[in-house]
Amino acid sequence: MKILMVCLGNICRSPIADGLLRKKVLEHGLDVDVDSAGTIALHQGKAPDSRMIETARKNGTDISMLRARQFTSQDFEDFDYIFAMDFSNKKNILSLAINDSDRLKVHTLLGDLTDQEEASVPDPYYGYQKDFDHVYELVDKATDVLIEKIKLNILK
Repeated sequence: MKILMVCLGNICRSPIADGLLRKKVLEHGLDVDVDSAGTIALHQGKAPDSRMIETARKNGTDISMLRARQFTSQDFEDFDYIFAMDFSNKKNILSLAINDSDRLKVHTLLGDLTDQEEASVPDPYYGYQKDFDHVYELVDKATDVLIEKIKLNILK
């Protein structure tokens, strides 16, 4: 199984989702490949935002080795599940879909995966440390749900 996490620039939300899911996949011994991308190329090749790297590090997850890349139509071929961090990015991803098979792979991490009140992972980029901590907490809970669904073979 191959899972892709997607946000706007691939430097805050999708890297933490990528890093947390990779860590949990290893802990549970699951056969899942994880990657992340952004819907824009602005930060391509760059490391995640230093504030998100530090937030991840203080919570026991290393994302410093990840590098931003842009989502492409090839990702529909390469991944089984594509999780957007919000509805705007989901819309951008779907605009590249060429058929129903592509469209069925695209979900929002919170809205389609969990019953959380917030349907989108908020972008912390222009915020404060508390915003990065909040994103970490939301994504940590969502990736726990994702791991359980993978283990139970009930991922839609």
